[in-house]
Amino acid sequence: MKKYFIIIPSLILCIIFASCRDDFAFSNSTGDLGFSQDTVFLDTVFTNIGSSTRTFKVYNNSSNDIVIPRVALAQGENSKYRLAVDGVPGRIFENVELLAKDSLFVFVETTIDINDFSSGDEFLYTDTIEFDNGPNQQVVELVTLVQDAIFLFPERDAQGIEETLPIGDPADGISISGFVLDDTELTLTAAKPYVIYGFAAVPANKTLTIEAGARLYFHAGSGIIVANEGSLQVNGLPSTTDALENEVIFEGDRLEPTYADIAGQWGAIWLTAGSKNNIINNATIKNASVGIIMDSVNTTSTGATLKLSNTQIYNSSNSGLIATGANIEAENLVINNSGQSSLVLRLGGEYTFNNCTIANYWNNSFRQDPTLFISNIIPNTDLTEDLVQARFTNCIIYGDRDIELILADDGVSQFNFSFENSLIKFNDRFDDFVGFANYDFNNASLYNQSFFNIDPIFKDEDNSQLQIDSTGGANGIANPANTTANDILGNSRSSAPDAGAYESTDLSAG
Repeated sequence: MKKYFIIIPSLILCIIFASCRDDFAFSNSTGDLGFSQDTVFLDTVFTNIGSSTRTFKVYNNSSNDIVIPRVALAQGENSKYRLAVDGVPGRIFENVELLAKDSLFVFVETTIDINDFSSGDEFLYTDTIEFDNGPNQQVVELVTLVQDAIFLFPERDAQGIEETLPIGDPADGISISGFVLDDTELTLTAAKPYVIYGFAAVPANKTLTIEAGARLYFHAGSGIIVANEGSLQVNGLPSTTDALENEVIFEGDRLEPTYADIAGQWGAIWLTAGSKNNIINNATIKNASVGIIMDSVNTTSTGATLKLSNTQIYNSSNSGLIATGANIEAENLVINNSGQSSLVLRLGGEYTFNNCTIANYWNNSFRQDPTLFISNIIPNTDLTEDLVQARFTNCIIYGDRDIELILADDGVSQFNFSFENSLIKFNDRFDDFVGFANYDFNNASLYNQSFFNIDPIFKDEDNSQLQIDSTGGANGIANPANTTANDILGNSRSSAPDAGAYESTDLSAG
């Protein structure tokens, strides 16, 4: 019996060692590696801000297990790139094993200070990853555009505690990460982009002026907040190229193409109660949680607290514009793709919208809210205020749901609204709104020369290209007496103008 148990383990050990010898019989690479990419582009980064991580694969297409003698960045330890080869970090690797018909992952990222390379505002930084050396060497190119920027962020005190801004009653102790702009920071220009961390606050009796062509990039949870008696003036101008060189653009600070249309990357432009003389011209606000919050409850200001013209708000995870008891004048305004309503007018107020396109084709999740929500209340509260006026002329109110307009009237406060020469999506399939006076679409005092459920035929609503076709439902229905002189693209309105922010074209002609 002893002899039996001794022989069997010996045989097993022989088998194990024999198989190990076969498995680890690696031969040197012969320069026949395959790569999923021969050039890796790390998208534009701001100076001193880390890039996203890029990944590519290295393939051993041969039938032999191989060892790659050397994998290294050409600039070695001096390179601004960082690698991880199959999970192992570094810049230089030796004797990297790769089984037959197998592959390995290489991860690449970088952080670069533009001041180390150039006095300009942009710098193209490159390096290569070298696989093997001598006649067997193969390379993968690395390319990154580095852009200089001005950073605005909360300071930290001697104890390392970050600056915050109180919200609401200071006694409540509620605050958010943020800082107060000083006088030297109250004019933002097009000279360099701005990267903002936390909420940049405009103090009372001060105005934040943003000049034509400025670019503002917001980190997660960041935004602009305008205090009581403060003002925001966005002075964008019409552009002549697709680069929108004169437009002011607000967006998140992730520059990778995959983030170009991702909602909710940053907070909001928050115009608090009592802020005044807020003006936004020729701007694009994209990928925020809420594009604009306009609070004006209990304010003594007279006239519009916010004027909007030739402005676009896209991809808001919540809503494009939320106004609470505000006074807003808007023309050539476009809002699209919001997780809830694109436009919310609540707790009364006074509003005029002319030649605006208010749409919602949100496809990131289920949406139950209409494109346009108007009320003299705040739902689920006892708050109610007069809706002095909500006037929509020459507008498009449309989306991919049947009911894209809700009018929430508590019957206590005033509720004054009207739609004139407008196109509205309201398909009451089950007659749920029959008998409600606010939805009497034959009442000319409420719905004068307005049309329903006729597709405006947008160019590409999913990608917020809301130009309309000349055969669509908004074509020629506007009132020439009160249309804007030009559309949002600067095109002259025709003698038979169209509803919405855009004059129609023949989209089939390309």
